[in-house]
Amino acid sequence: MSVPYLEFHFNIKPLDPGVEILIAELGTIGFESFVEHEEGVTAYIQKGDWEARLLEEVQVLKSPEFEIDYIVNEIAPVNWNEAWEQHFEPIVVSNTCAVRAPFHNPYGVPFEIVIEPKMSFGTGHHETTFMMLQFILENDFQGKRVLDMGCGTAVLAILASMKRAKTLDAIDIDDWCVENSEENIARNQCQNIAVKLGDATLLPSQKIYDTILANINRNILLQDMERYVASLKKGGELYLSGFYIEDLPQIKACCNNLGLIFVENKEKNKWVSAKFVH
Repeated sequence: MSVPYLEFHFNIKPLDPGVEILIAELGTIGFESFVEHEEGVTAYIQKGDWEARLLEEVQVLKSPEFEIDYIVNEIAPVNWNEAWEQHFEPIVVSNTCAVRAPFHNPYGVPFEIVIEPKMSFGTGHHETTFMMLQFILENDFQGKRVLDMGCGTAVLAILASMKRAKTLDAIDIDDWCVENSEENIARNQCQNIAVKLGDATLLPSQKIYDTILANINRNILLQDMERYVASLKKGGELYLSGFYIEDLPQIKACCNNLGLIFVENKEKNKWVSAKFVH
């Protein structure tokens, strides 16, 4: 069904961490999708959901630490599912895992994941998701209890389940992502994944996870690292992504201070994924 949308084009100085903060706040007031660009971010909300008072709730727009201006355009009604289908291409990771949409033909690889991402992040096309999928393919998940933090479409949890993880928790702060994750989990017939709405405050203080996957962003990773470590068993593995190569020393230092040992990292177009052991 086609619906009219409003397009907000935000220019932000400084970009980091302004873009991250703005996206997080806009997501709580009804904005559904975001496209980052060199000057900031473009955000979309259904016209029927829009009220002028909504932006009064966005605190970063009032912050003296950032310069933010924007323009608004009404865009013609678009069938977003149809538009997505026209542009979504399958990906194959390490010749053993395919991530495709329901309308694509099967690839016949050992791990075939069918994803319909809607507005959620995590199709495998982004460098960080691609590298995290590589890490899962390369490492042992059999019989392990796994956490997928910031799950998006739950593509990482789904692959870990396919690699015989015992139980999995998938957590995201966005209710759209939670709904989409549940749909994708059912579509891939993964019955051992529990999806939860929330953030790192949901994590248990006892060490229950053998493996934690967290593909979020640098600031959130640094903020929540203590909670990850508190939930990770001794000898457990932590896989992180969502940051650039220049951020890796800071991520390493934070992890080392919490007793984690750096194992290796991957790099793709300046994005990084890293593996640590407790």
